Amino acid sequence: MQTEIKFAGFGGQGILLSAKLLAYAAMKQGSFVAWVPSYGPEMRGGTAYCTVVISDKLIGSPIIKNPTHLVAMNRPSLEKFVDDVKPGGIVFINKSLIPAGSDRKDITQLVVPINEIAIKAGSVRAANIVALASFVAKSKLVDLDLLKECIKGEFAAKAKIIPLNMKAFDEGVDFANNN
Repeated sequence: MQTEIKFAGFGGQGILLSAKLLAYAAMKQGSFVAWVPSYGPEMRGGTAYCTVVISDKLIGSPIIKNPTHLVAMNRPSLEKFVDDVKPGGIVFINKSLIPAGSDRKDITQLVVPINEIAIKAGSVRAANIVALASFVAKSKLVDLDLLKECIKGEFAAKAKIIPLNMKAFDEGVDFANNN
């Protein structure tokens, strides 16, 4: 089975890192993975996005027009990509920056106040970790403990920020599991 996830938001929100961490966890879990980032002017404040393809078979093409799921960290990203999501998919919405969800009835919407949760965890800069943890807790695409280990590994060179990211991770999982 193949699953495609599009992560989208403003440049600087950690979109590419979130996607990379999910791809890495899926790869460690034994899946075939493709990680396709978007570079260019998006990195300077526009809509940045990245697609992750996770499959139990070889991936024919990493270019996906209609992803299974969408993680939208800002309103322009939600508006730009929500109609592309396949029916039955999960659309993750950062309620902190997106006041209203989608009108679509054929998707599951996970609406999370990401920035507030990240601030509660210690820093708004951990919003991408909160979002990733919430999304994975709801979608169950990879094992949460394995994802947590991948995050620790990513930040190993900056060990002093690991506790913040672990708290953000736990808060994101807790929110998804209780809402």
